[in-house]
Amino acid sequence: MKKRGIKNKKSTAWPTVVDLFCGSGAVSEALKKRHFKVVAAIDNDPVACATYAANHPRVHLYKQDIRSVDPKTIRRVDLGGKDVDLLVVCAPCQPFSNQNRKREGDARADLILEAGRFARVLKPRLIFFENVPGLASPKNSELLCSLAEELGAEYQLGEPYTIDAADFGVPQRRVRTIMFAAPHRLPSLPKPLTPPGARITVRQALKGLSKLKAGERDPKDPLHAARNHQPIALKRLGAIPRDGGSRAALPRELELACHAKLSSKKYPDVYGRMRWNDVAPTLTTGCTDVTRGRFAHPEEDRAITLREAALLQTFPSQYHFKGNLSEIATQIGNAVPVALLEALIPTFRAAIAGNAI
Repeated sequence: MKKRGIKNKKSTAWPTVVDLFCGSGAVSEALKKRHFKVVAAIDNDPVACATYAANHPRVHLYKQDIRSVDPKTIRRVDLGGKDVDLLVVCAPCQPFSNQNRKREGDARADLILEAGRFARVLKPRLIFFENVPGLASPKNSELLCSLAEELGAEYQLGEPYTIDAADFGVPQRRVRTIMFAAPHRLPSLPKPLTPPGARITVRQALKGLSKLKAGERDPKDPLHAARNHQPIALKRLGAIPRDGGSRAALPRELELACHAKLSSKKYPDVYGRMRWNDVAPTLTTGCTDVTRGRFAHPEEDRAITLREAALLQTFPSQYHFKGNLSEIATQIGNAVPVALLEALIPTFRAAIAGNAI
């Protein structure tokens, strides 16, 4: 393998980062909290970019299609001609998600290959990929082979790891695929910080929030506002047992028409309640809609609020979101949990140091 001569940085220097497909900025938030310097970020979603800019005003944000961004500009303008330490690649997950019925032929699948173009110019010491488990499925093996080719002979692309964010300090069952690429030494997967029996629960994550009825809002927190559910929805929620109950408990007269002929085993999480002493289910872009999953509050007759969803995704309470309620829910559901990235920071640092030779 061809080796590059890379000068060692001073131990006091903050490792530099370029955040591709940055979304609303959860990855950058985690890295900045742990003393990484995010110098540039790219995303083409205008609302997510507005959120990113509000929380990370000192990062040069390229609000455009990644295919129109020249990495040479980032190297010159944002890195001062130097190599970057960490390149983060959280490409759109929809082409690989089992929930996307139109994923076959989704042109966004090839966006992950842009990592190669940026790696050849920015020469990162470590590349980190995060996506849904579908990325590592056999049907995407050719795509991963293409990714290895795009990265070039200077980089080794490691095997995909399947991890659950609940094992790494996130109060949510969120199974993801992560991969590393590096010029010399590939990092190993760290041991779980919160394995079964030590996981952070919904109760712990939501501690201190005010109680709300449907339609109520916390005057001190605009994100802690409960949906104003229709009367029939309130009747259904009232009939579902507290702390983990499901729609299987609904009497026939309250069943949803679309579910009347379905087994309770099909779509069992719809109208389901979270459990206080367990992790939350995987949050999606519909995370404040009880018809989209197990997103009802463990105790109160309502869906979880945007604030509760953000806390379950481990966003800090002071994180500021832009957009309407639906757009904010989408940003929260699409985010990489902040705590998951924080748990991986020691792995990043060791790999960057090991490749600085």
